[in-house]
Amino acid sequence: CCLLLALALLAPRSAVARKCNLQGLWRNELGSNMTLLALDAAGTFSGSYHTAVAATNKQILVSPLQGALQHSSTKGQPTFGFTVQWQFADSITAFVGQCFLDRRGKETLETTWLVREEVPSRRDSWKATRVGTSTFTRIK
Repeated sequence: CCLLLALALLAPRSAVARKCNLQGLWRNELGSNMTLLALDAAGTFSGSYHTAVAATNKQILVSPLQGALQHSSTKGQPTFGFTVQWQFADSITAFVGQCFLDRRGKETLETTWLVREEVPSRRDSWKATRVGTSTFTRIK
């Protein structure tokens, strides 16, 4: 009985003590896949993004991403940001987010994004930016 109680009390603490690791393969709720490579000493990373959705008639291509992780988090649930340079469209997307760990140690990336499309004139700027959210879960 005491052993089970001790294990139950220690389990949530060990999950919280664990830190989010951005490196790996992630998928969002729309089926887009993202690969994040290892962070360097400065907290920057690169990777690739293969979107499952796009407002284009062109063939969707895997696109490069560049980002940075905020290292100041002592709680293990850091904030980060990255940009995706689309290889098939005249647009770029900036993501900001935070990595969360649940009690079982499952990692989730909660993000907000802005996509900016190229428009023919400054008068059209009002319709060039869209905003949204994406939740990524680890594939591996």
